[in-house]
Amino acid sequence: MRKKTIISNIVLLGLVSLFVDMSTEMVYPLVPLFLTATLGASPAIVGVIEGIAECIASLLKVFSGYIGDVYHNKKHLAFAGYSTSVIYKIFLLLAASWPGVLVARIIDRTGKGIRTAPRDALVAQSSDNKKLGGSFGLHKMLDMAGSSLGALLAYIFVATNFGFHQAFLFSIIPALIGILIIFAVREDKDNDTACEKLTLKGLKLDGKLKAYLAAIFIFCLGNSSNTFLLLKAQERGFSAPQVILLYLIFNVVTSVLAIPSGKLSDQFGRSRILVPGYLIYGFVYFGFAFLSAKPAVLILFIAYGAYTALISGAERAFIAENSPSCLKGTILGLYGMLQGIALLLSSIIAGLLWYRINSGAPFIFGGVIGVLSAIIISVILDKNNRIKLFSLKPTKGVENED
Repeated sequence: MRKKTIISNIVLLGLVSLFVDMSTEMVYPLVPLFLTATLGASPAIVGVIEGIAECIASLLKVFSGYIGDVYHNKKHLAFAGYSTSVIYKIFLLLAASWPGVLVARIIDRTGKGIRTAPRDALVAQSSDNKKLGGSFGLHKMLDMAGSSLGALLAYIFVATNFGFHQAFLFSIIPALIGILIIFAVREDKDNDTACEKLTLKGLKLDGKLKAYLAAIFIFCLGNSSNTFLLLKAQERGFSAPQVILLYLIFNVVTSVLAIPSGKLSDQFGRSRILVPGYLIYGFVYFGFAFLSAKPAVLILFIAYGAYTALISGAERAFIAENSPSCLKGTILGLYGMLQGIALLLSSIIAGLLWYRINSGAPFIFGGVIGVLSAIIISVILDKNNRIKLFSLKPTKGVENED
């Protein structure tokens, strides 16, 4: 009976993400156009709005994860976080100036900050430890499937000159469906480990996990917003609808490869999936810096989708299985917070490099950081400090080795 509940929970949480992400991605590419074309905001204002919104989301992740661990209310937090997706669209409909859009984006990212860590903790709680990578891979597959459908609808909206307000209103429907599915999710509070309130001094983590989180922060300093990839594609001669199609292809590739990538990390060890993933990222960014042909750019977006699939399930699985049993949500939230802070810094760095040097400079910087991160992570995850990137011999006791 428990096994059926486990499978249902992971699938249900994935379906929640599918519908809510479909709603979000319907409007995500439209918001910059709405700001600049309709409300007359400058690109600088667009950057400020995104920076403030993402920073708020990243800071909230660790707190929501901790609250879910201590008070065993992960499902309630997930529900509250996902519910803001509807409120966000309503505020977009009411926005008559860029400050109104800023308020809407803050509401949206606040919801993401609240829901992400408790949701990931629920996935970890509902999964067999030996299949943790596959469970996160399944969730990522459904999540990215929703993003793909949303990006496809955004493309249709742009190609058919669908009105902004009509698009915002239509996007509320899948968000409501996703929120209703949460009621079917079960939180196993009986098996939650008791968790005492603590301070930062009392947060004792495994040395390997702390080193990995530090490496992730360094990597994310070179991992700027995907907006720069889309701007680079536009610079290479792709039209606005074609850029959205490239974004759609990236989402589809990630969705298709997410489950097999997660399962491979369960079978062969996290390092044999994570290290090649970061190497792919580095080479993709070098490609964006030096390749200009349209077929090459298409291949780079496909490869970027492969990188995202390789990293997403294996990384969350590694963090979940190496976190204290009563603080999985907290550490997953800390992971998200470090990513968010670094994303804000990296986007500022990328913007300055683009403006002060040239449009290829941010990608050279990101490529160097990506390759360097792959080397650092290979050393952290290999307890014998030998780099084993492409050995495909199955690993016994994967969760202990990596």
